Amino acid sequence: MQKIKNIIFDLGGVIINLDMAATRNAFIGLGIKNFDSIYSQAVQSGIFDQFDKGQITPHEFRNELRKHIPGTVTDAQIDAAWNAMLMDIPKEKLELLSRLKKKYRLFLLSNTNVIHVKNFSAELQRVYGTPDFSAYFEQWYYSCNIGMRKPDAEIFHHVLRENNLVAAETLFIDDSIQHIRGAGQSGIQTLFLEKGSALAEELTRLGLD
Repeated sequence: MQKIKNIIFDLGGVIINLDMAATRNAFIGLGIKNFDSIYSQAVQSGIFDQFDKGQITPHEFRNELRKHIPGTVTDAQIDAAWNAMLMDIPKEKLELLSRLKKKYRLFLLSNTNVIHVKNFSAELQRVYGTPDFSAYFEQWYYSCNIGMRKPDAEIFHHVLRENNLVAAETLFIDDSIQHIRGAGQSGIQTLFLEKGSALAEELTRLGLD
């Protein structure tokens, strides 16, 4: 591995703990019996992809979901089901980022949407007293703000270009293999954080922590 100077982190599943089944079960509870057929973490259907890219509003997103829900549900019910996947932001992860920031340029790159951003930003404020990740990352990129999403090459090139990063000196960490492949095809070094793997241990294994 070439000397690493920059690290780009995924958010969900790497920094924030996720429970994808919680959102699945919540929407099934609202009446979307075929939720598995319209959404999966690996291959999203159009509505989720569009929402991640900021191409539709939360209002349009909720109304699209309502087409699959029998009966009447409130915005709050839909948001709660959609946010159910977002769990805690472990203190040790933030402490790890604080240590790494002294040695590397750190960036955040997440496929996410405005409902999720509002939720995890509120959690950051509630638990840690900070409204965003500015204490940990030089820049953070949310797909819904920039109109691009992983694993498309354009989003990796955008981050590299905007921050004058050399791809070969940059490590990208993600828990989705298709995103790892996209970064690798862009010349970026990668770390696939498999389920059950500990981020700190993997970085130590690579001699980076």
